[in-house]
Amino acid sequence: MLSNHIQNGIETARLVWSRLPNSEEAEAEEEEFARRSNGGAGVESLDYEVIENYAYREEQAQRGKLWLWYYVCLKWLFALLIGIGTGLAAVFINLAVENFSGWKYAATFSIIQHSYFAGFLVYIIFNLGLVISSVFIVTHFAPAAAGSGIPEIKGYLNGVDTHGILLFRTLIGKIFGSIGSVGGGLALGKEGPLVHTGACIASLLGQGGSTKYHLRSRWLCIFESDRDRRDLVTCGCAAGVAAAFRAPVGGVLFALEEVTSWWRSQLMWRVFFTSAVVAVVVRSAMSWCKSGKCGHFGSGGFIIWDISGGQEDYSFQELLPMAIIGVIGGLLGALFNQLTLYITNWRRKYLHKKGNRVKIIEVCLISLITSVISFGLPLFRKCSPCPNSEANSGIECPRPPGTDGNFVNFYCSDDKEYNDLATIFFNTQDDAIRNLFSAKTFHEYSAQSLLTFLVMFYSLAVVTFGTAVPAGQFVPGIMIGSTYGRLVGMFVVKFYKKLNVEEGTYALLGAASFLGGSMRMTVSLCVIMVEITNNLKLLPLIMLVLLISKAVGDFFNNGLYEEQAQLRGIPLLESRAKQCMRTMTAKEACKNQKVVYFSRIVKVADIVSILRSNKHNGFPVVDHGQNGETLVIGLILRSHLLVLLQSKVDFQNSPFPCDIRGVSNRHNFSDFVKPVSSKGVSIEEIHLTEDELELYLDLAPFLNPSPYIVPEDMSLAKVYNLFRQLGLRHIFVVPRASRVIGLITRKDLLIEENDNSAITELQSTSVRSQQLDRRMMGRHVQLEHPLLDGLLSQE
Repeated sequence: MLSNHIQNGIETARLVWSRLPNSEEAEAEEEEFARRSNGGAGVESLDYEVIENYAYREEQAQRGKLWLWYYVCLKWLFALLIGIGTGLAAVFINLAVENFSGWKYAATFSIIQHSYFAGFLVYIIFNLGLVISSVFIVTHFAPAAAGSGIPEIKGYLNGVDTHGILLFRTLIGKIFGSIGSVGGGLALGKEGPLVHTGACIASLLGQGGSTKYHLRSRWLCIFESDRDRRDLVTCGCAAGVAAAFRAPVGGVLFALEEVTSWWRSQLMWRVFFTSAVVAVVVRSAMSWCKSGKCGHFGSGGFIIWDISGGQEDYSFQELLPMAIIGVIGGLLGALFNQLTLYITNWRRKYLHKKGNRVKIIEVCLISLITSVISFGLPLFRKCSPCPNSEANSGIECPRPPGTDGNFVNFYCSDDKEYNDLATIFFNTQDDAIRNLFSAKTFHEYSAQSLLTFLVMFYSLAVVTFGTAVPAGQFVPGIMIGSTYGRLVGMFVVKFYKKLNVEEGTYALLGAASFLGGSMRMTVSLCVIMVEITNNLKLLPLIMLVLLISKAVGDFFNNGLYEEQAQLRGIPLLESRAKQCMRTMTAKEACKNQKVVYFSRIVKVADIVSILRSNKHNGFPVVDHGQNGETLVIGLILRSHLLVLLQSKVDFQNSPFPCDIRGVSNRHNFSDFVKPVSSKGVSIEEIHLTEDELELYLDLAPFLNPSPYIVPEDMSLAKVYNLFRQLGLRHIFVVPRASRVIGLITRKDLLIEENDNSAITELQSTSVRSQQLDRRMMGRHVQLEHPLLDGLLSQE
């Protein structure tokens, strides 16, 4: 028996290994991903609207309260698992980055005691090895793992399906690629990729696992609609921010403000619960690591920049320099967005088209430049004497080699000196920010060192963003902002000599201003900055600089994620319609379109011909009334037509309506679900014989009989708001209706569900009992024939 288990395990491992992509498959997927990301070619919308066809209604009628309880409990279970999985992923990434960085700095400082040149070589080789591992994973394994992933996830939650962004391989590539790129010292962060990581974990749970790698359970495969998966991905985004910044409330607000286009109160509860679970997991990991079991973890890794012991109050005289910080953040943030847009556009047009080898060479070259700058510039700085240990009893100067903290002794002639520029460069980004935020460290940094670091790191961040590695921009933005914020704080200290001014406070405000000027977030970013600094007294100041920096940045261009989404061809629908749409009508917007539609009974050859000649994903279905008038009876999706053509079980010989009662035996709702990790079936993959092409297909049982319809003279702005707020994919424009059959008001929507789920009772006293009885009888009839009763009765 043991041998059988071993043999089965070997066969399973061999099968999983065979599923791993080779270089040729990854290169083909890279070309496909690039093709879909340029100009929006191949990008599809998601079906957030419920397709209420016959199979859906039949399945809903068969589901009882037990299934409903299972459905709700599974949602909360998935919220728990998303929080635990994202928290553990964040723990793993942070521990790996901290330990790789700790080994790197410990080896470098150990060798430079004998030879600075040998230490320089070790430093370069260490960084280069980590960066090569990151770019190799992206180019040969998971091309969709490049970048932060937030623009793609924002597009997904906006209703845009970009292939490859939520695959299992993308999750693996994001985790290990982030370790290599951040641990290798590039001017990038791991916070943006953590948002993408949480979204991937949520998506994989929503589809019950990975089909390709045979890691799937059918008991978990009940979230078959894009709407349910969207809710789970929203939980994953909030979990990623909560894990990255140790800010659970900020994660909820980030999902609400920045990435989602659709929200409801039930989703708020689950997102909040997921973020709370992440906070517990991260806090447990931090407590465990304090015992020294995490290697070089130290106090870094998880972002916790406690400046509660810093400046406790501020005067009105300081509001002017704080407002100046907001203006500087808006200007530098807008410039950063514009420069990254130009460079990324040039890189995608000319550089990345030459293949993976060029991408690897580019990242290696940037890694070499970054290593040379970070190691070489501190050599030209003059060391400063350590502060008086009696006046500053809590300060250790210089710090022990290879550990985190302030006051790095690098290329100094005296043991009691430190290099302020090396203090920033020879630290992980989290530790460097902690040093810049630190209180009671007056005159630790010189203005020349801060200005030098600002110029060099800003340039490196602009050049590095957009390369073929997982890259976040939160922490580099905080690095840039805290640097010029501390510079302003130094001038304020010199100008207001009698005020209790902390340079670290201005560093915090500078970080908030740059992020606000670049990413254009307000509420969520404000809460995140308060949570990670544990200083609620600075909340009004953070709000001030965020409002100013966002206003200044909006004057020049859009936010970073909006610019990058536009560059990648992701057609985002913004929260507000454009002004010109208010003077346009729905008819004017679609006047140049050629409507392609199907009749209810259609020949299979006609379906194949239309699908091959058109790329539309939805088609109107029409039928002729008794007086010969053409009536729209519903909407049929392209994916549903492909399923019907592939199964062939619904083909019929006669051009007459089919028996509606036999459809439920041949199909259920899950047959029409498109897997989230699959491109779906294409018309080229379906092969039909000549005899099959001459058969007929009745579309009535499979269409959506209640699509959203607007009159032709409705303003385009109103159509835009309806389309975006409901998460639609298609909307019909029809001539103005000539007859009204009823009017629904708020009272008609206040219904109460009784024990019999098929019977509803209106709470409005204006409804007569006879009308209620008639409605009940109508509902019993609809249970027997729930779809197109009026149309199918003609059969």
